[in-house]
Amino acid sequence: MVLPGSPETPALSLAVAPDDLRQLAEHDATPRTLPGRAGPLAALDTGGDGPRGTVLMVAGYTGSKEDFAPLLAPLAASGHRVVAIDQRGQFESPGPDDPAAYTVAELAADVVAVAQLLRAGTGPVHLLGHSFGGLVARAAVLTDPGTFRSLTLLGSGPARLVGPRVELLDHLGPLLDAGGVPLVHATLEQLAMTDPRARAAPEPTRAFYARRFLANSAAGLRGMAAAMTTEPDRVAELAATGVPVLVAHGEADDAWTPAAQADMAARLGARHEVIPAAIHSPAIENPRRTLEVLESFWASVSGTAA
Repeated sequence: MVLPGSPETPALSLAVAPDDLRQLAEHDATPRTLPGRAGPLAALDTGGDGPRGTVLMVAGYTGSKEDFAPLLAPLAASGHRVVAIDQRGQFESPGPDDPAAYTVAELAADVVAVAQLLRAGTGPVHLLGHSFGGLVARAAVLTDPGTFRSLTLLGSGPARLVGPRVELLDHLGPLLDAGGVPLVHATLEQLAMTDPRARAAPEPTRAFYARRFLANSAAGLRGMAAAMTTEPDRVAELAATGVPVLVAHGEADDAWTPAAQADMAARLGARHEVIPAAIHSPAIENPRRTLEVLESFWASVSGTAA
């Protein structure tokens, strides 16, 4: 989920450099499209044989494949094939005009379809879901656990989103009714500019944020918001699959709280990692430590040296 933080979020000095382009970080991944259940899905694919495994990354609400950009080149260099996707209705992936097409189950079916395609060449896939993408990734694992070597829940939670961010989502429908996606974007932009962290983003990155948000499907914004705020707790179901899980989050996560994510990890018997100098998007805010955590987890699951 990529929305402005609550004004109540404590100040935090992020590891990302002021001139870092974040989602525009350089990488050699190739843009491609992959078949989803409702149409093509835009992806970035590092390619290669992936001797250390294939990784599928799923973006959060209003996010995109570029939210993993700083991780792509280092992971490819270490021997992973990485595929990051826009979910249906996000940024460069078209989506249906019906909000009912954006349930967690529908979105998870897309992830399973892509993972099965990737698995055909390399075996079970390491799956990573960020924020709302974590709820979708969890549902994908529950649908077809044998397709996945592991699951990483990055800044995601055990059930529906609660707290200040839900208050923002409550205004989504009326704003869409009044002025569509452009009005939602203008409203969120005004709110974001009250946050010094948002104002510190480089201008090219802010321009990318605007272009990405305006490309979102209105139906997708409605449907995903409804899905994210009604998802039940499925932690026990996930634990029963036996798929190894990593729960990782920023030390000051302002979506699902660090305490809620720590409790989820304990209930799963999962590895739990707190990313310092990060809030809700560790892959952007502290990519160096996020890479270390991911590489270590995947090596432990695969039985290879980190």
